Amino acid sequence: MKINFNSENVPMPDLDFDRVVEWIAAVADSHGRSVRRLSYLFCDDQAILDANRKHLDHDYFTDIITFDYSRGDVIAGDMIISLDTVRSNALTVHQPYEQELLRVIIHGVLHLCGINDKGPGEREIMEAAENAALNLFPKV
Repeated sequence: MKINFNSENVPMPDLDFDRVVEWIAAVADSHGRSVRRLSYLFCDDQAILDANRKHLDHDYFTDIITFDYSRGDVIAGDMIISLDTVRSNALTVHQPYEQELLRVIIHGVLHLCGINDKGPGEREIMEAAENAALNLFPKV
């Protein structure tokens, strides 16, 4: 299992990445999956907008873009996360920034586990999976 965290144009988030890695593996396991390789890139709104335009032909800001390279029960992927959007979303939903960031980090993993959020009723399924995953985050 290999999980990388990098940043571009923004400071690296102040997270205990050892705990985050342990948590990601536990969440994947709870969905019957194992982690092969995940790569996270934390960036600003402009960088995610550029990526959205270049790779997905979407012309809007988002909190995360997930590129899925999974095979069977082994997940792998690249995720780009806009910390600007995470911060504004945290204010909108009245959640601490770190909590919203963890939600977005695991959102990408849940996509790799096969959970979608675009179709009818799927958003509620994704939110329930995010909440269950957040409850698995290792406590200090």
